[in-house]
Amino acid sequence: MEGKADVYPFAAIVGQDLMRKGLLLNLVNRKLGGILIRGEKGTAKSTAVRALADLMPELSVVNLPVHATEDRVVGTLDIEHAIREGEKKFEPGLLAKAHGHILYVDEINLLDDAIVDALLDAAAMGVNTVEREGVSYSHPSRFILIGTMNPEEGELRPQLLDRFALSVEVNGERDVESRMEVIRRRLAFEADPAEFRRRYESQQQELRERIERARQLIEQIKPSEELLKWTAAVGIRLKVDGHRSDIMLMKTAMAMAAFQGRTQIVADDMVEAAMMVMPHRMRKRPFEEGAYDHETIRELLGDLLSEVTHAS
Repeated sequence: MEGKADVYPFAAIVGQDLMRKGLLLNLVNRKLGGILIRGEKGTAKSTAVRALADLMPELSVVNLPVHATEDRVVGTLDIEHAIREGEKKFEPGLLAKAHGHILYVDEINLLDDAIVDALLDAAAMGVNTVEREGVSYSHPSRFILIGTMNPEEGELRPQLLDRFALSVEVNGERDVESRMEVIRRRLAFEADPAEFRRRYESQQQELRERIERARQLIEQIKPSEELLKWTAAVGIRLKVDGHRSDIMLMKTAMAMAAFQGRTQIVADDMVEAAMMVMPHRMRKRPFEEGAYDHETIRELLGDLLSEVTHAS
């Protein structure tokens, strides 16, 4: 499988384990609900998104520019044609193009409110509806939503934040050897992309096969009553609004188990899933900034962490 010659291989990305896992889980279950990647510039966020699509030949990345107009995103209806001919004429937008693929929004926190509303509607319903002058047109619009942002440039609206199944923080590597390896691989890729891709092709193929196996295994996973009870207790303990977080938590744990080649969810799946699903949904106290880190989540979960061992 050759892929795209100018795309950096996913398997060659150094570090950023949580980001890479979150992205892969969205391939195991494409209805998981997407991922928000928050972090400083130059941490391979965009590279990882393009590399993810390169793993699966049927997937494309549709970029939604931060300054895109509403018409370009949702599509346009030709009202004059409808009046003259008595039939609808629709010019598809990015939401139509993204159906069945990845919709990628860099700097998603800087999107115009009207575009955010269109994204919210499509993400919730799986359908994009355009209405103009009493004429409406709808089409399916189901996609893997991936957003990246630098929190220093502003936060995301809570309504859109809650739509992401997962949220992860990325930072530059702090280990000298890891940073050296980042440089080595990037220089090698730029010097000869084809040769660099060939070097990682066997690892890329292993990842593809692992994802395909996981997509079959996840169909066989049935959460126990004890795990459902633990999931509900986590939502209550962390004071998360609504029930979407509970559902996302269980779906993420199922995808994790399948990705590890299992049909049974274990305690580590539940805890790791909670670290990716809950922090961006938790209410912040006054004067509190940034997302909750894993240590804080563990402290808040307290005794529930030991209970999940018995529930799994």
